[in-house]
Amino acid sequence: MVCRSIHGTALNWRKASRSQAQDDCVEVAAQGPSVLVRDSRDRSAGAIALDSAQWNALLSAIQSGDLDGR
Repeated sequence: MVCRSIHGTALNWRKASRSQAQDDCVEVAAQGPSVLVRDSRDRSAGAIALDSAQWNALLSAIQSGDLDGR
């Protein structure tokens, strides 16, 4: 699900500590049982809401290098 608007909701957006000075990464925030993911360069584009299974699958793919594109 893509959330285009999250009005009225205070979210604690976080990104990797190694990329704090840069805007070329994704940010994540918890919202109830979902994890929201958005592009730090285009925050107005919305966010993708992932359930716990989807979030865990994304983390596994990142950690295994499946998304490196090399």
